[in-house]
Amino acid sequence: MNISAAISRLRNQLPPEVKLIAVSKFHSPEAIMEAYKTGLRLFGESRTRELVAKQKRLPDDIEWHFIGTLQRNKVKDIAPFVHTIHSVDSLQLLREIDKQAGKQSRIIRVLFEIHIAKEASKQGFTPETCRKMLEEEDPGAYPNIRVCGLMGMATFTPDKEQVRKEFRSLCTLFRTIQSSFFANSSSFTELSMGMTDDYEIAVDEGATMVRIGSYIFGERNEIKHLKQVR
Repeated sequence: MNISAAISRLRNQLPPEVKLIAVSKFHSPEAIMEAYKTGLRLFGESRTRELVAKQKRLPDDIEWHFIGTLQRNKVKDIAPFVHTIHSVDSLQLLREIDKQAGKQSRIIRVLFEIHIAKEASKQGFTPETCRKMLEEEDPGAYPNIRVCGLMGMATFTPDKEQVRKEFRSLCTLFRTIQSSFFANSSSFTELSMGMTDDYEIAVDEGATMVRIGSYIFGERNEIKHLKQVR
């Protein structure tokens, strides 16, 4: 199945209100352009160097989403153009995004990353630390960010019921935080969860964004691709 056929199939499967983010990390600008020509404009990357290189080569109307672990000293590299950062996992990172967005006279959309998986290697706030931060810190005090929701990754496991349970818990947390801290906000509406192997479960459990890579682009060739974007 080629890229355009994969996107067409996904569009037929996904509810119209669910945003499809094509995860293009380690894939070439030519592959991204093939997806772009289908009308897709939302693309996700997880490495700042790769994202900056692609942004320079690809159309200006692409909406770039940063979905990987983000170091504070790298925020300045993507602040001039990034649309949404899905992986805010600390107050310090939130402050740095606001600082760098202010230097660019921009507002950057952010999602709080929540650790819902059993795997310790995954990043994010715990539900408790996220609530505690919001009790102590007013996101409205940061004029150059807009908090738009939560993101999470389920455990990589064949146990679909465990995946469903984790997504359901994230959706419950999203609703709790929305009603407790963002009741007067029209922006806190996004729940980013679900990838190639589990997006259907994520949609069932309330996702408003799915991040899909290999279903669209095939398997990644990291070494070959890094040579192409340098």
